[in-house]
Amino acid sequence: MLPKTLTIAGSDASGGAGLEADLKAFQEHNTYGMAAVSVIATMDPDNNWSHGVYTLPIDVLEAQLKTAFSTGIDALKTGMLSTEAVIETAGKAIQQSGVKNVVIDPVMVCKGEDEVLNPGNVTAMKEALLPYALVTTPNLFEAGQLAGVKTPTTIQEMQIAAEKITELGVKNVVIKGGRGIAHDKAFDLFYDGDTHYLLETEKIDTTYNHGAGCTFAASVTANLALGLSVKEAVFEAKEFVAAGIKHGWKLNEFVGPVHHGAKSRFGAPVVTLTAIDPVAVQ
Repeated sequence: MLPKTLTIAGSDASGGAGLEADLKAFQEHNTYGMAAVSVIATMDPDNNWSHGVYTLPIDVLEAQLKTAFSTGIDALKTGMLSTEAVIETAGKAIQQSGVKNVVIDPVMVCKGEDEVLNPGNVTAMKEALLPYALVTTPNLFEAGQLAGVKTPTTIQEMQIAAEKITELGVKNVVIKGGRGIAHDKAFDLFYDGDTHYLLETEKIDTTYNHGAGCTFAASVTANLALGLSVKEAVFEAKEFVAAGIKHGWKLNEFVGPVHHGAKSRFGAPVVTLTAIDPVAVQ
């Protein structure tokens, strides 16, 4: 029987991110993927590809969650949850389900946008989602918002943010640094509550990375459903998404998604996982 994985996320009409990316990653990892749609996200080619975010009614989300959880979920992730009510609905369902393999991808903005979807969402995530999370996977901006600090720009600042985030109840934090840290390599930080690890890969000169964050979190989720430890799940997910970015492709003049089948077809770039010295929270 295939492990059952669930994403509670937005639908990306372009197919590169959101639940579409999650389901592709679930499939590539040989798990049975399900989706509960929270919002529908669009990009308008007649208005400089600006984003539209259309939140589904809460009762529709509740009905989807009831269906999915009735099947017996092995691992789940969240993605774009556009309002406090949506976050609280998802959090309540996760808590009641008793699922332990919970990955929270705290999506706060659409790629290419620079405003938080709803400022109250940050507080709602802290209260309704993170206490039930085994792993959370913020990018640099999201890590700063959750930790209550400025957006990290160095590895040391990432460490401080990660430690502050675990104080919210989540057991493991992966801060996605990627190309946002000034270095000749791409770094992510993994903190398991005791030890800090750097995940390092080559920097890939590409803009075809649409859906990378969703894909990473979905890969962690699938790996947990398959029985991997958190460290193993994170490491393989980094390999998976690095391969996807390396072989990303042009969808249209605005967006290029990652290639979800890249690792199985072309192999993975070299990824290293190295324990580093702790930094005292300031």
